[in-house]
Amino acid sequence: MSDLTEQKPDRREFLTKVCIAGVGTAIMLVPAGAGLAFLLDPLRRKASAGETVFVTSLDSLPDDGLPHKFTVIAGHVDAWSKFPKGPVGAVYLRRTGEKTIEALNVSCPHAGCFVDFRQDHKDFFCPCHNSSFHLNGKIADPKSPSPRAMDVLAVEIRNEKEVWVQFQNFQAGQSLKIPVA
Repeated sequence: MSDLTEQKPDRREFLTKVCIAGVGTAIMLVPAGAGLAFLLDPLRRKASAGETVFVTSLDSLPDDGLPHKFTVIAGHVDAWSKFPKGPVGAVYLRRTGEKTIEALNVSCPHAGCFVDFRQDHKDFFCPCHNSSFHLNGKIADPKSPSPRAMDVLAVEIRNEKEVWVQFQNFQAGQSLKIPVA
């Protein structure tokens, strides 16, 4: 009988240690899970590039069919940091109809320089490599070093008067439009 009484305290001691280990493991999993979620958070987020942003009102675009340059203001999320709204680029907007707008990114597809609109020639001109583009953004000179036309961006008219543009930058020097993340 003395053998049985000696085994019972060992079993109770074993169960106590198992319970303590289980509770300790559960307590450690909570901060470990939170830390892992924090480290992997940037991987699950959608990139903010290519989001549709308000640029201007329809009333601010004249019916002359000429492009007008507008700064694009948007917030920016980069990994764990969220930046307040500020300038992220610029676009040329021009009316092609009463309620239709065309948007072109101001960055040259060749080297990323800002393209200027030349009022006297009614075209776009890149001062970095002397390339010219038509009003619709197509390459005007076949000898142009630009691998593609100016980048056209999607435009929406909201509330009958707001011009929203899906702003996106693309890699320079590539013949295909490859978005910059």
